[in-house]
Amino acid sequence: MYYLCSPFSLCVYMRILISAIIFLATTFQVFSCTNLLAGKLATIDGSTMITYAADSYMLYGALYHYPSRSYPPGAMLEIYEWDTGKYLGKIKQVEKTYSVIGNMNENQVSIGETTFGGREELRDTTGILDYGSLMYIALQRSRSAREAIRVMTSLVEEYGYHSSGESFSIADPNEVWILEMIGKGPKNKGAVWVAQRIPDDCISAHANQARITTFPYDDKNNCLYSVDVIAFAREQGYFKGKNKDFSFSDTYAPLDYGALRACEARVWTFFRQTNPEMEKFITYIKGETLERMPLWIKPVKKLSIQDMKAFMRDQYEGTELDITKGFGAGIYGSKLRLSPLSFKIDGVEYYHERPIATQQTGFSFVAQMRNWLPPYVGGILWFGVDDAASSVYVPMYCGINSVPLCFSDKNGSLLEYSSTSAFWTFNWVSNYAYSKYSLMMPDIKKVQQQWETNFHTMIPSIDKTVTGLPESNAREFLTSFSNTQAENATAAWKKLGEYMLVKYLDGVIKTEENGRFIQNDKAIPPSVLRPGYPEEYLRQLIKENPEIKAKTQDELNNRKSMGQ
Repeated sequence: MYYLCSPFSLCVYMRILISAIIFLATTFQVFSCTNLLAGKLATIDGSTMITYAADSYMLYGALYHYPSRSYPPGAMLEIYEWDTGKYLGKIKQVEKTYSVIGNMNENQVSIGETTFGGREELRDTTGILDYGSLMYIALQRSRSAREAIRVMTSLVEEYGYHSSGESFSIADPNEVWILEMIGKGPKNKGAVWVAQRIPDDCISAHANQARITTFPYDDKNNCLYSVDVIAFAREQGYFKGKNKDFSFSDTYAPLDYGALRACEARVWTFFRQTNPEMEKFITYIKGETLERMPLWIKPVKKLSIQDMKAFMRDQYEGTELDITKGFGAGIYGSKLRLSPLSFKIDGVEYYHERPIATQQTGFSFVAQMRNWLPPYVGGILWFGVDDAASSVYVPMYCGINSVPLCFSDKNGSLLEYSSTSAFWTFNWVSNYAYSKYSLMMPDIKKVQQQWETNFHTMIPSIDKTVTGLPESNAREFLTSFSNTQAENATAAWKKLGEYMLVKYLDGVIKTEENGRFIQNDKAIPPSVLRPGYPEEYLRQLIKENPEIKAKTQDELNNRKSMGQ
């Protein structure tokens, strides 16, 4: 079974327009998300980091901006379900909200999510607050990760929780937390939940499966939970053991094979690359052994922001699950698998692998929070649209005043192409590359690396320049910098797409030298390579079509003599 990650960041008018489409799509298609987390002592520069891939075939990838605002006493906030645009009700508005860029606010508080679903009977459709609303309301109201947890849990207690089971990554420049929450069933207001702080020298992850098992009840500094998290489970008959043995995940979201293979596998591939001891859990995700992976681990070496981006581009390369290998990858090692990822043949269920980097990503980010800088400078949301494997993470400072046109939700939509939209530009390039993945990806990776290397070279000087400026001037400078880089990167990707169309036209490859196509004279066509097919594919082709074998000259001569 696969769990759904809903397109919470579609603008309201767009959600209403395609709500019926989303309903049908979520009935038959697979949606899921991935979050990776790192404490400040687990990173090279001392920043905290969380990542998020918002994966949905119905999600238009855009960067949202909620400006800081003041409200009069008695103001109310209307809540619309992020899945469908359905009006759910009203809640009390606060006097003042903070500015939010994407999933990070001006205080460097960042939130991501993955939906684990859990026990279906615990969803309360009468609740007012869905998980998407909770995230963005908390970002507008919080100065720290702990405060965000308090905001989210107190809101669902007062107004009810509308969604199914959810895991949230919540971080600020000093702390990183996982909050897992599920409702109590129809007309039963509130939710049961547990939140654990990730140790500063550790990393963690979640990917559409609840991961908090047993937890330390007495450690109030590092573990928070609803007062009835165990009592409610007892009332429902879900748990009968001793309190110390209570596992949130095993109780409210029992594992099945799909959760292991499609969800826990993504956590495993992150863990295995940071600590070789985690390789052994390949048997766990294959359903062969019972020992669960820990909620967090200590990496053997500290991680950089570049490392976290690379992990978001993981496709199980170098493992037996490598999605770019085997029959399913086709002739040119494509990672593309058509949905649904599970299928039945002769009554037996099978699965394609589900990597972290996937084609249906609307947007993804790596949030970097740095406590040694002013908040509006310290937070960088490294933001990208479409498939992370073939996209670029652009630095969007959390203190900026506006978002670039290329990332705007008002520039194009899922049903309307825009030539100036980053979402459509990056999708154009990646979808072209899927057909000849192993041939074209080196071209994409080259440009991707050039841009991200340039970004990382520039950031220290940008930090230094704005730190000494008045805050208003610094915000203006950062806005200009972030928006310019986003527009320039999108323009570069458009040129990349044009270049690849020329280079790979009609199944041949135009040869290059020093970055230019080889052409001795303008009147002479360019030199081309004919890549043909891999030998493995050709052997299979011969096996299935023996009649395509060419006849030798002797065979032809023999045919002529027989004809006489």
